[in-house]
Amino acid sequence: MNVGRTERGPSSRFSPTARVGQAFGAIPPTALVLLGIVSVQVGSALAKHLFSEVGSFGTVALRLFFAATVLMLLWRPSLRMNRRTWTVVLGYGVTLGLMNLCFYLALARIPLGIAVTTEFLGPLVVALAGSRRWLDAFWAVLAAGGVVLLMEGRGDLDVVGFLFALAAGTCWGLYILVGAALGRHTTEGNGLALGMAVAALVAVPFGVADSGAALIQPWVLFAGLGVALLSSVIPYSLDLEALRRIPPRVFGILMSLEPAMAALIGLVVLQESLRPSQWIAVLCVVAASAGAARGNHTDE
Repeated sequence: MNVGRTERGPSSRFSPTARVGQAFGAIPPTALVLLGIVSVQVGSALAKHLFSEVGSFGTVALRLFFAATVLMLLWRPSLRMNRRTWTVVLGYGVTLGLMNLCFYLALARIPLGIAVTTEFLGPLVVALAGSRRWLDAFWAVLAAGGVVLLMEGRGDLDVVGFLFALAAGTCWGLYILVGAALGRHTTEGNGLALGMAVAALVAVPFGVADSGAALIQPWVLFAGLGVALLSSVIPYSLDLEALRRIPPRVFGILMSLEPAMAALIGLVVLQESLRPSQWIAVLCVVAASAGAARGNHTDE
């Protein structure tokens, strides 16, 4: 989504969003993308520490609730939209909610690096869909080889967790398509804020039913706010700003580093070690994603 600011007037330059925009403007766009990648993976690692207290459903509920609250306060979006726009917002929010639920269910069962690498197949399929180039067929085979290595690299890999990661990847692919429509039908961060609110409405009932009063412990609320900021508010805001200043091809290539970053953060923060074959699998998916992103530019 490439979202531009439309407000004008003397007061806009002193608004919080304007000051944030000025701060982002001083950072190179490639650095914004890399910071966003680090932020979201550190947030995922922090979320995993909450699983023992409130479970995966409770963690998702906290993340989306606080993310929606922050974004709604930041953008204060209008609810006066036509039916088509509301349909897009609802589709975006439901997809976002299901994607997070599936990903955190996977994260509770398999290492962070494997979960993100598997989930990344969704955007890769979207990038390769409809292509008739032989080189793109090679990228698809390379990614498939990476999946085989992931499954063979560790005999005790939880199959249910792997399937949840695949489901999250499917939702991520749909999220990209619906997100493009959201960018066409809404302005600034209004669509993102409303979509996040819808996602919270999808996830919070699961979290409350699963965790109950454990969700309102002060330290849990504080940790949930941190997860929301690191995993949603900060990276989404950084990505939107970066997309204003660099071509989508460059953004896609940089984003292909995410599985490798997830594996590194999983190793450092969570002490989740991968076997050599699994590291090779991660690199296969990274290379396939970068190649597919570069190939999309050639076709434009």
